[in-house]
Amino acid sequence: MGRTNPPATGGRRVFHGRRIVATFAITQTIGYGALYYAFAVLLHPVAADLHTRPAAVTGALTTAILVQAAMAVPVGRWLDRHGGRALMTAGSIIGASMLVAWSQVTAVWQLYPVFAGLGTAMAMALYEPATAVLVSWFDTTGRPRAILAMIVVAGFASTIFMPLTGWLNAQQGWRTTLVILAALYATVAVPLHWLAVRRPPADPRSFHRGEPADRRTLIRSAVHDGRFWCLAVAFVAHAAAMSSMTVHLVGFLAGRGHPATFAATIAGLLGVLSVTGRLLLTVAGHRRRLHRIVAAIFALQAAAAFLLPTVVGSRLGAITAVVAFGLGFGISSLATPQLLAERYDTTAYASIAGTLAGLVTLAKAGAPLLAASLLATTGGYLSVMLAIGTFSLIAAVGILTRANTPPPAITATLPTDTARHT
Repeated sequence: MGRTNPPATGGRRVFHGRRIVATFAITQTIGYGALYYAFAVLLHPVAADLHTRPAAVTGALTTAILVQAAMAVPVGRWLDRHGGRALMTAGSIIGASMLVAWSQVTAVWQLYPVFAGLGTAMAMALYEPATAVLVSWFDTTGRPRAILAMIVVAGFASTIFMPLTGWLNAQQGWRTTLVILAALYATVAVPLHWLAVRRPPADPRSFHRGEPADRRTLIRSAVHDGRFWCLAVAFVAHAAAMSSMTVHLVGFLAGRGHPATFAATIAGLLGVLSVTGRLLLTVAGHRRRLHRIVAAIFALQAAAAFLLPTVVGSRLGAITAVVAFGLGFGISSLATPQLLAERYDTTAYASIAGTLAGLVTLAKAGAPLLAASLLATTGGYLSVMLAIGTFSLIAAVGILTRANTPPPAITATLPTDTARHT
């Protein structure tokens, strides 16, 4: 399945592909800032105003993540059949509408249906559909750069929107803040998604779009391929490690005697290092096989998590371990589309990626709860760090397992060009 899209060289295809990259760099930054990162800033003001505990409000976010996971597969199938224009535009409209609805809640139970709507919007308008659109527009040479450009810019969503949300909340209160964020997101994302997102032009040499029956055959072939499930284990384990570290790092550092400001600052390095890791992965990918580089980074993260309880007593040790762990913090969003497209082509990419995304999203939602249970059971963070290290090690092994195994044969009537490369 080594066939690639037709080279995107010259003409309107390259120009419009770059236009889509620029569009997503903007809409993903605002989308993540408004739909996701604003929650952390508004959590306690919302809980206080609704006279409830922060845990009850946090449950609404868990609902959003679970709905996002459930939507991953149907969204992927839609993308393969119809492209991203209508889907991402509708997702932007739903997201803005749910922010307005959130601003009007008067009881904690009302948050849950609102956040179910936010989860739907996130599945329709954030990274997964945007990545699928870029995969369809760029060949194996341009694809990593296109995805990298989008996620590097969007990686600053928290840096921009968390302080902005905090300032707006201090000036206007949380309800007005949400209305302002909704207006900003709708004003920018809705027209940009509608005007810029297109399916790539047809090419007589390309089987990219395929017929529905052919796509179903490719999807069945992927989900019955042991290599797919090795990748799934790897990225699910990695997501569990990342989400657990995100939630528990500050508490771990503070519990080992570091000041809260130091702990928060060091934890904040993870976002910056995620950009650094993505850049390093792109540079190294020109010289080494991608799966080997990714496995090495996951192994480095495992070592950092295992060593962190030993070296955390000193500030230098804590910084060194967090830096080593943080280098792999964002590489899954860059490595996943490249590995999937390399192994399973791009004809049914969104459907196959949606299956994987659903599993990964569930891990992101459940792993912090598992880590919290370990913390409550053992009374210390050592078991949490050991679990994070184990997850990272499983991810490294999963990436390498069966990486060089030939793909299974596809017994379907596909065009000669495609069948020859399967």
